[in-house]
Amino acid sequence: MTGLRVRPAESADFPAVARLTVAAYEADGQLKGEHGYGEVLADVSTRAASGEVLVAVDEVTGAVLGSVTFVLPGTPFAELAGPGEAEFRMLAVDPGAQGRGVGAALVEACVDRATGLGCTAMVICVRAGMADPAHRLYSRRGFVRSPEKDWSPLPGVDLLGLRMELTHG
Repeated sequence: MTGLRVRPAESADFPAVARLTVAAYEADGQLKGEHGYGEVLADVSTRAASGEVLVAVDEVTGAVLGSVTFVLPGTPFAELAGPGEAEFRMLAVDPGAQGRGVGAALVEACVDRATGLGCTAMVICVRAGMADPAHRLYSRRGFVRSPEKDWSPLPGVDLLGLRMELTHG
């Protein structure tokens, strides 16, 4: 994770965030047969208005290598978070930057943010059958299956709930 810095996205970052998010989801095969989700992923300003968009940047080049949207319950992009929980959505790493710890740095930033806000848990959903590297990243960090959080936004799109208890101290 050396050479990476996670910070809040600025409006100047939005085009790069939109591009890399759509590219990462396409590379994972997550946009096949989808209608309109690519546009949602590319609309960074709407996400930023209702959550916190964080970016991981290369400290040397300044290039945006990944992004994630951190949200709290009751906000427009929260899908699973209940009282006391935080959630992150749309974690994406530029396909050319995978393997550099970008995803782990973004997850850690969300966990730190949730802990700092006094949240008791972090929840996320992943697409059933999603690429193994993402599942490995989340399980390594302590996320466990939470079947009561599973849901389906569209026929044929099954999302699995994951949850991680947060410790304060």
